[in-house]
Amino acid sequence: MSRQTSKKPFTAKGQILADLFAERIVYLDGAMGTMIQQHKLEEKDFRDASFDDVKGDLKGNNDLLSITRPEIIEGIHRAFLKAGADIIETNTFSGTTIAQADYGLEHRVRDINIESAKLARKVADEVSEKEGRPTFVAGAIGPTNRTCSMSPDVNRPEYRATSYDELYKAYYEQTADLVEGGVDLLLPETAFDTLNLKACLHAIEDFFDTQEERLPVIISVTITDQSGRTLSGQTVEACWNSIRHAKPLCVGLNCALGADLMKPFLEELSRVADTYVHVYPNAGLPNQF
Repeated sequence: MSRQTSKKPFTAKGQILADLFAERIVYLDGAMGTMIQQHKLEEKDFRDASFDDVKGDLKGNNDLLSITRPEIIEGIHRAFLKAGADIIETNTFSGTTIAQADYGLEHRVRDINIESAKLARKVADEVSEKEGRPTFVAGAIGPTNRTCSMSPDVNRPEYRATSYDELYKAYYEQTADLVEGGVDLLLPETAFDTLNLKACLHAIEDFFDTQEERLPVIISVTITDQSGRTLSGQTVEACWNSIRHAKPLCVGLNCALGADLMKPFLEELSRVADTYVHVYPNAGLPNQF
């Protein structure tokens, strides 16, 4: 039975995904960033004529590659689908005005999201037609590079680098752009601050209120160390209780710890969550020595 926060039905593709969850394990793609790193890109790869007037370095702003080097992102999408992924994520982890402010590219956020979604949609549809299986595009919504719950300055504990309203606005715009670009589901991911995540879910629900149908939502939280807590200090169970009202299709953990260390926290989430559970770990914490 598909999980929804209102009486609005899923889109046809969203319902296919929900039904697939009930049948078997569904496979998500892998990390975009490490795949991009293998290409050894330089500053020129992150620019085209439309960025000539942008000051400062753009190297490392991977979301821009959907515009400047789309063939690289397309190749990564295609490789993950060839490896058996059912869902590929758009190259939009930093596709908010808040995250792009570091590069002075707030005005290009709409282009980033729409072009990234269209690119993933194109590849997914081609593979689906060729292989005769459903493939899905997840609109990746990153946590931004700011936290709403904590101060980045130890000498100013009252200071916040962003606000709930700023986050809400940025997430609403990204959601609208990703849906316009053709994604099948939305994936708020690597959430390290539950208040950021709540602003995101608030924006998503308000956007769905303007639509006749809704998309499935998958929530992915990250725990930052072996204490099993988010960066803002919540346990897995506490975090779930803070967001369970959103009734996502699936909730889970990603990033930070490797698979072995993440397992007990995934078990805890599975125990308390009344929905599907996922995990996509990375290779684990780096060796600091």
